[in-house]
Amino acid sequence: MRLNLSSQIVLNKVPVEYYKPKTTVEYSEISRMEKIHTDIFASSQEGAKHIADCIEKEILAAQQEGKFYVMALGAGSSLYSVYDELVRRYNEKTLSFRNVVVFNAYEYYPLQKDSSLRTINQLKERFLDHVDVAEQNIFTLDGFVAQDAVQDSCRLYEQRIKTFGGLDVALLGVGRSGNIAANEPGSGIQSMTRIILIGNTSREEMENSEQTKETIPPCSLTMGIATLLSAKSIYLTAWGEEKAEIMQKVVENSITDTLPASFLQTHPNAHVVIDLGAAHHLTRIEHPWLVTSCQWRDKLVRSALVWLCQKLGKPILKLTNKDYNENGLSELLALYGSAYNANIKIFNDLQHTITGWPGGKPNADDTYRPERATPFPKKVIVFSPHPDDDVISMGGTIRRLVQQNHDVHVAYETSGNIAVGDEEVTRF
Repeated sequence: MRLNLSSQIVLNKVPVEYYKPKTTVEYSEISRMEKIHTDIFASSQEGAKHIADCIEKEILAAQQEGKFYVMALGAGSSLYSVYDELVRRYNEKTLSFRNVVVFNAYEYYPLQKDSSLRTINQLKERFLDHVDVAEQNIFTLDGFVAQDAVQDSCRLYEQRIKTFGGLDVALLGVGRSGNIAANEPGSGIQSMTRIILIGNTSREEMENSEQTKETIPPCSLTMGIATLLSAKSIYLTAWGEEKAEIMQKVVENSITDTLPASFLQTHPNAHVVIDLGAAHHLTRIEHPWLVTSCQWRDKLVRSALVWLCQKLGKPILKLTNKDYNENGLSELLALYGSAYNANIKIFNDLQHTITGWPGGKPNADDTYRPERATPFPKKVIVFSPHPDDDVISMGGTIRRLVQQNHDVHVAYETSGNIAVGDEEVTRF
């Protein structure tokens, strides 16, 4: 029995051709809304393997030429699976890092003498301590430097990168505010290595990822946008639906300094590598009818018409042939014959998902009901991520199930103590 299937459970199966086109022509068609080359994989493990394949190839090529391979590395959790894959290859003796030079992309500032927060320590723990990168080839920004020496320290860091011939690759994650390394919104495309104040959103992310009670320092020393863009190639990773909104903006929206990761659109060899969760809001995944011909299954038709209603501010029964034609849905007119026929079909489908009998109505025709009539009563289990999500999100449904004599259970998935962060407790 396979017990490791939880990551493969999805409510909406995405056709493979949407995220893994077979030819360059197909990719060009389906990705035409995307301004950075984007590879989408079914899982983060597959995405990490793809990045590791590319980096391994470049490291081996540099070894054959007797050259250093210079890497700028981020310390975010998005990169952990990539580091794990590179470590695995080292352990299997298929890859050596003897010619690799590492520059840490950012460091907290100012750091206390006994601080456990150093990002270089995270890099070592996740990656560098497990491979054969020479200690003298590992460089990091100095989080302990005196304030009057910060600018000189940053300039020296830039000079040291140039001493090794510049960056061959920058391996980065992206924050919820669109930051890369510690370049917060407002960072300019010409920015170099410097000190920068950590924004509230980034601070919250850092506190969640650090798993420590130690207070995050107010600032970071970070490679600038221009420093990162100087790399010969760049890989930007993100996994999971919590990054879907920001990745859609980074990949498809215009370049803006309010979204620093969008500057990667200017780089000729930038690659976005994400899983299906993080790709959820990309046009080819969420609205594929805008970029390609679709296989119109019922769920996709419903999704398209709900989207069209929201876009135009119209109820479904008032959509016209013109609305369909002007918004990329002319295929549905060919399929159903007219907007009227499509509207009625989907209206009825949606109507039949609404019921006063969420557990099924006994002794009734269940042909058009969302839940079958038998067996009755049913055993019902409600999973609640937090001990109030059940009543907030579906209290009425639970009440109706109990009233209709079903055997109802609620499984709380956390104790609730994470609703109040440690920082809030200590502050009050």
